[in-house]
Amino acid sequence: MRRCRYRGQPKAHLQHVLTAIAVNIERLSTWSVTQEIPSPRSPTAFQTFLDQQGIPRSKSWRTLGI
Repeated sequence: MRRCRYRGQPKAHLQHVLTAIAVNIERLSTWSVTQEIPSPRSPTAFQTFLDQQGIPRSKSWRTLGI
């Protein structure tokens, strides 16, 4: 995976995207359906500080549920 098979940025990008898809499929194939969903991480010290001060936190793209 260190060497690109194709010349040119568009073709190299396509190879990287397809490699990433293959790696993710491999990871999903080892994931068990009965495996518990991990609990959300605890807030960081900065997030706790914002909550204590009553300052609203901006929504992350990870928490939007898209």
